[in-house]
Amino acid sequence: MTDPGGFGWALLALGALIVGFSKTGIAGIGALAVAIFANVLPARESTGVVLPLLIAADVVAVISFRRHAVWSHLGRLFPFAAIGIAAGYLAMNRLGALEIRKGIGAILLMMVLLHLWRQRREKRDGAQSEGARSLLSAAGMGTLAGFTTMLANAAGPIMILYLLAMRLPKMEFMGTAAWYFFLLNLFKVPFSRDLGLINAFSLKLNLVLLPFVLAGAFGGRALLPRIPQKLFERLALALTALAALRLIL
Repeated sequence: MTDPGGFGWALLALGALIVGFSKTGIAGIGALAVAIFANVLPARESTGVVLPLLIAADVVAVISFRRHAVWSHLGRLFPFAAIGIAAGYLAMNRLGALEIRKGIGAILLMMVLLHLWRQRREKRDGAQSEGARSLLSAAGMGTLAGFTTMLANAAGPIMILYLLAMRLPKMEFMGTAAWYFFLLNLFKVPFSRDLGLINAFSLKLNLVLLPFVLAGAFGGRALLPRIPQKLFERLALALTALAALRLIL
């Protein structure tokens, strides 16, 4: 990887802030950070840069919400997520840089469409159906989340859909998500290291960007009440979709 340059560093700092904020503030905007990193850095290598930043933000989230996790949900999801991560590792080991770039773009675009579909369905049908509570749902969502998080660090929207379907209260939602992503991202580290995605250069970038991640994570809960959530989500979705299209095209 080469030096991203002045404007590139500014974008990476913004992406790092969003990584932190997505963990303790508005859930679901993490895909925007993934898109920023994949546009500034080589798409494949960007996943290795983002992973330690996610873990740093996960630590803050776990400290903030550690007592609110619903471990029964986590126990159902982890085995399938592990299968998905292994599948993503095998796929990433066989794909070229261009394929991964387009793959990340496609995953991000799919996440945006999935998010919009969920919003429309909730508006039309109200509460989610009981079928979402089944083991089959945990298997499908867990495997897909593991695969997409290994390939593109993009499991956030998938797990948001799952946890919303479980109808968890706000604090239980945040606590379960915090522990899930913390453990999932730690599990991914040996795979990313084996693929050469975490290396000396990526760790140097992490050290530079770490303060922005922490600022975003600690500031998320304080800033959240002051930000119009619907407007912010729409802007994040629009920017993510544009970034995804740029990766694909």
